[in-house]
Amino acid sequence: MLLREVEYARPATVEEAISLLATHDGARPLAGGQTIVNVMKARAAAPDVLVDLADLSELRTIGFSSDGLLEIGAMVTYAQLMGSSEVEVARPILAEVCSTIGDVQVRNRGTVGGNVCVSDPTNHLPPLLVALGATFTIRGERGERVTSADEFFIGVYMTAVGEGELLTRIAVPPSSGAGDGFAGPTIGRHGTYIVNAAATISGDGVRIALGCVGATPVRATEMEDRLTGSDFAEASLRAAAEGLGASLDPPSDVHGSADFRRHLAEVSAVRAVRQAAERRKES
Repeated sequence: MLLREVEYARPATVEEAISLLATHDGARPLAGGQTIVNVMKARAAAPDVLVDLADLSELRTIGFSSDGLLEIGAMVTYAQLMGSSEVEVARPILAEVCSTIGDVQVRNRGTVGGNVCVSDPTNHLPPLLVALGATFTIRGERGERVTSADEFFIGVYMTAVGEGELLTRIAVPPSSGAGDGFAGPTIGRHGTYIVNAAATISGDGVRIALGCVGATPVRATEMEDRLTGSDFAEASLRAAAEGLGASLDPPSDVHGSADFRRHLAEVSAVRAVRQAAERRKES
């Protein structure tokens, strides 16, 4: 299906982009275009103005803040993140997970900011960033604000980024001896996940986030509490995950029933934590 007529703008600065988004009620930012273009082709959405962010070089940087956080610009592509020495040093799990997204073409075009702002329950990065305790910087005409990953994802295709605002960067704490894990079954080798789980183990405890079981990433807080002070042996992990599925309300579709997803959530959480524990020992 052909796209309906839409106005197009390509701002040279972030300020100009925000002004365009704030001026036009039906304006939408265009990052890698891996989702919005397909949505527009299906006529599921019809923005009046597309604000192309391709020329905003300040959103394509990866570096470290003054307090040591890994900062990733919203327009950083998966491929760029995968090849980043800063990511390899600070939080290699990010590159590892991005390497499983789609195919080479998708990884060359798709952006980190686009992935999280779409807030598709099947996307890879939202649960991972929740588990890692990331923060998101959002800029609008009234200034800049920072929100946590736990509060950033509001619903399906809904985030804390409001009308006339733009996600500019994501900050991730460096591993500092923590271990990270990510697990779940996919539809095909590089397909979307049926269920996924991300976990990180540090001196502050365990953080576990589940994807594909709700409108937004779900923190497995009860399992986290059970693992406090745990030796992370297989028996301990399985005991901690027991009953996790019963607390979830996942959807049913052609890829799996709700009960199947509940089972996969427990299995994936155990695998993610096990991987995180093994990697923490190696660090």
